[in-house]
Amino acid sequence: MNRNLKSNVKKHIPKDWLCELRILYRLGKETLSDIIRTGWVNVVIITTMAAILMIFGACFRSALSISTFSKELGSALEISVYLKNSSDIKSVKNDIEKLQHVEKITVIPKAESWGKLKNEMSLPNIENPLPDTLHVKVDSPENIQPIFDHIKTIPAVEDMSYAKDLASKIELVNHVVKTITLVVIGIMALLTITIINNTIQLVIQSRKEEIEIMRLMGVSNWYIRFPFIMQGAFYGFTGSLLAMIPLNYVQNGLANIHKFFMIPSPPNAQGTVLLVMFSMSILFGAVGSFWCIKKHLQV
Repeated sequence: MNRNLKSNVKKHIPKDWLCELRILYRLGKETLSDIIRTGWVNVVIITTMAAILMIFGACFRSALSISTFSKELGSALEISVYLKNSSDIKSVKNDIEKLQHVEKITVIPKAESWGKLKNEMSLPNIENPLPDTLHVKVDSPENIQPIFDHIKTIPAVEDMSYAKDLASKIELVNHVVKTITLVVIGIMALLTITIINNTIQLVIQSRKEEIEIMRLMGVSNWYIRFPFIMQGAFYGFTGSLLAMIPLNYVQNGLANIHKFFMIPSPPNAQGTVLLVMFSMSILFGAVGSFWCIKKHLQV
């Protein structure tokens, strides 16, 4: 009943934007004051955060490049489909084109294959023993086996082949890279939250009496919590800024590797890494602060 009454009263109170700006300004000053109060420990926290974020960024950026290499290598894989004699090539091609994940089909008539073979080798004048062939290109290595199994059921198909071992290895590499990236994210989250948690705990202890006075005066809980949460977010943001310096060298090195192998770099790779790194570091910093407040500060 009291909550409903309070909410109804608040709805009819006109908003004073100037007052709200003053509150935000005051909260900003409190956050800055807490950061200054922490002193030289800030340097240790920010450099540690930067090291953690640099490792994460380098792993994430490398993962994007490895995935690109795997995709490019996988795109070169093709399924060779050998047809039975007197089979309708166009009909088989149309059936395969309807399958999902099929990107391209190249038709090689047996007369063309036989002509090329006769030009390369000295062969007796015999009837063409080669079958009509279709080279089927699939969009990604993990989809090759399902497409292979589906094409195998077509009655006009006599035999099929593809580099199965290579496709399996490419798929394994992609799986390992994704797993490592997730593990690094988990470690980064754990370390970031632990560091922020311990730091905010020290700040809370140094301001214990001041916080008690604010609570007795009826100050809003969020007014007390907000500066601590912002301080954690600040450490994440500043650590990310510092981590950008070594990450530029990682980016340039990977770009040169892509140029050497003539494989295009992942589109917007560096921007994606920075966006994810900044977002996660700020989020984890704020979450670490919030958990610490919930544990050590009963507001």
